[in-house]
Amino acid sequence: MPANSVKPGALRDSAFRIGLVQMSCSTDSEANLTKCIAGIREAARRGAEIVCTEELFRSQYFCREEDARLFALAETIPGPTTEVLASLAKELRVAIVASLFEKRAQGLYHNTAVTIDADGTVAGIYR
Repeated sequence: MPANSVKPGALRDSAFRIGLVQMSCSTDSEANLTKCIAGIREAARRGAEIVCTEELFRSQYFCREEDARLFALAETIPGPTTEVLASLAKELRVAIVASLFEKRAQGLYHNTAVTIDADGTVAGIYR
């Protein structure tokens, strides 16, 4: 059975392949998302069943400084990025673990890991 044909949610006792997307990021969040999508596609093409993004891949890593302007980078979950990644996970039949800068409410922000199952559903959120 091909690596990506395991039914989502099915228990199994065999090994699986993980893909990691590590990339240089620019200040253009859409370009970063496009680059990350290409990396996820490549990992799936190589047989990954779970693909993990790098931390806060939508922007250059900003956690070394305190700058209130950077809160504009935050987004909701579910939101635009999780919608794109959910569609991609379902298309490629892979699970995706993505690190996003989440805005839960005004003044409440998290460096969040969201797990999207191979059927495109959000399986978990770690804040």
